[in-house]
Amino acid sequence: MLSRLPSATRGLLVANVALFLLQLLLGPATFDPFMLWPPSALGFDPFTPAQNFQPWQLLTYGFLHGGFGHLLFNMLALYMFGAPLELTWGSRRFLAYYLICVAGAGLCQLAVGWWMVRQGGPAYPTLGASGGVFGLLLAYGMLFPNQRVMLLFPPIPMRARTFVIVFGLITLLLGFTGLQPGVAHFAHLGGMLFGWLVIRYWRGQPPFGGGRRRGGPPYLRRVK
Repeated sequence: MLSRLPSATRGLLVANVALFLLQLLLGPATFDPFMLWPPSALGFDPFTPAQNFQPWQLLTYGFLHGGFGHLLFNMLALYMFGAPLELTWGSRRFLAYYLICVAGAGLCQLAVGWWMVRQGGPAYPTLGASGGVFGLLLAYGMLFPNQRVMLLFPPIPMRARTFVIVFGLITLLLGFTGLQPGVAHFAHLGGMLFGWLVIRYWRGQPPFGGGRRRGGPPYLRRVK
């Protein structure tokens, strides 16, 4: 099954699963320097990488997971939405988009984590591919708005555009109300936000331009 997937999607799946197995083998504390930690009250400390923010964490946190269920959900979504997007965009553009969403989600989570630390809350790490996955979900809804997708719980079919809107609103509600603690909802929203900005930039649409960029790739058109 993996051999039938396009190369970037397959590589991301393999990398995430391999690192999760290493987490189980070596223990989660081994990967503390690669989780996304909020800036401490002392600011950036390049000489103490463990449990302190480092620039590389904006990407590395997206390849670590907190449990099998966490990994399974993200990899299922990557499998479902990543392959058609990569076949539409090509491997290089797809991989760039995914990594930008991961890093953008990390930046949003850093802002939330910094604010919580300033309010006296504890510094805790963020990990998981969800920021990139939510970016893929947003892209799928924009490129294939009328494609039918099925919710897992409950199993209700709906159009991809509706699916994205429902997921975004639920995530926003959970983020502001705190009804689901321990989940980085604002990182999810950050992945969607940066994904939307990247697609708008590629299309030459506001806030980056007034219309389609002259000579832009035809595969960035909206596919129905």
